[in-house]
Amino acid sequence: MLKNLEDLGYQSMTTIQAESLPGVLAGRDLIAQAKTGSGKTAAFGIGLLEKLNPRWFAIQALVLCPTRELADQVAKSLRQLARHIDNVKILTLCGGTPMGPQIGSLEHGAHIVVGTPGRLRDHLGRATIDLSKVETLVLDEADRMVDMGFYEDIAGIASACPKKRQTMLFSATYPDNIRKLSANLLKQPLEVKVESQHQTDRIEQRFYKVTAETRNATVAQALRHFRPVSTLAFCNTKIHCRELAAELCEQGFSALALYGELEQRERDEILLRFTNQSCSVLVATDVAARGLDIQTLDMVINVDVARDTEIHIHRIGRTGRGAEQGHALTLCAPGDQRWVNLIEVYQKAPLTWFDVAQLKPAAGGKLVAPMVTLCISAGRKEKIRPGDILGALTGEAGLDGAQIGKIQISEFASFVALQRQVAERAFARISNCKIKGKNCKMRLIGD
Repeated sequence: MLKNLEDLGYQSMTTIQAESLPGVLAGRDLIAQAKTGSGKTAAFGIGLLEKLNPRWFAIQALVLCPTRELADQVAKSLRQLARHIDNVKILTLCGGTPMGPQIGSLEHGAHIVVGTPGRLRDHLGRATIDLSKVETLVLDEADRMVDMGFYEDIAGIASACPKKRQTMLFSATYPDNIRKLSANLLKQPLEVKVESQHQTDRIEQRFYKVTAETRNATVAQALRHFRPVSTLAFCNTKIHCRELAAELCEQGFSALALYGELEQRERDEILLRFTNQSCSVLVATDVAARGLDIQTLDMVINVDVARDTEIHIHRIGRTGRGAEQGHALTLCAPGDQRWVNLIEVYQKAPLTWFDVAQLKPAAGGKLVAPMVTLCISAGRKEKIRPGDILGALTGEAGLDGAQIGKIQISEFASFVALQRQVAERAFARISNCKIKGKNCKMRLIGD
């Protein structure tokens, strides 16, 4: 485990890991108040892997997450942490994907399941999953799951697990409903709290006075001035999200809107395009962005001021991850002053105000996303691997490896980020090629 952690680039423990791991390894229940990006996945991942028996083919650990995106991210991290253990099977069970293949995978067995509450309850209702051997139950971002209406589902899933188990609950905030949940599910837990304040040297916060009418125009001004590669812009309503994304697109920006009520397929494609840099600006509501884990984010813009100070802190904490420098801009109309004052009190430091007139367009011409996404209609079901796609792109399509970005393979499709200037040429060449001996339909998205 230590050698693998070293190979993965873990140099020293984060605060959450240092304070929770001794208790976790000792088998204690845990309540940890920590935000996304604090290193919590490794904290519970190391704990559950240390007591896993790979020769015992039963579900020994269950991790519940609020969204499919976070579940995928957690499963990926657990697979990396488990590289030193032979034949560990980690299964992801989320809504928005067909039940049939999931039932088939469960019949073949798994050691660890990572999933969303709704889909886990579906499997329990069909008796297609057996949680009677679970030794470790993890509730990741419990506050988000409860906010999304999963309280009863979580309670039902926990009751299907053995009473004698280790339970770990991670939550960015700790409201009364989480206290109630933890009281019912955990026994004499170790409590760890990592402050949700951010280092001022990592994230530069700027506040701008605007009017309600100039709010959207100021976003475009800021983008032309700072020229960030990827920006997450928060609005308080889905209507404002759609309006702002449409306005930005009209002005030549690569912008997409993320809000509740989108179909899972649409949501997946939007997030994929944003994370692989074939969309520059993601305009989202807080609800839609829950459980969203984006590793590299240049800028957060609070187009509307958050009505809760902790939400403001979590919004801006999505930028400036690791050793990266981040920028957070907050646009404040006269009606927002009350909320801005609360942020100042919470942060125990005066806010830094800037003049909108200073936002002059920087040199560099039109601001477009650097990548375009190639969608290939074949995925894990066809045994497609990243190497197969990379081989076709660097072989038949004649691309240099540096021109190819993120490759993501799902059950039935694969997505590849290509540098914008070579995407059309690569598409023309590869669309007539076979991948792993198969003719696959392809299309470009992100123009």
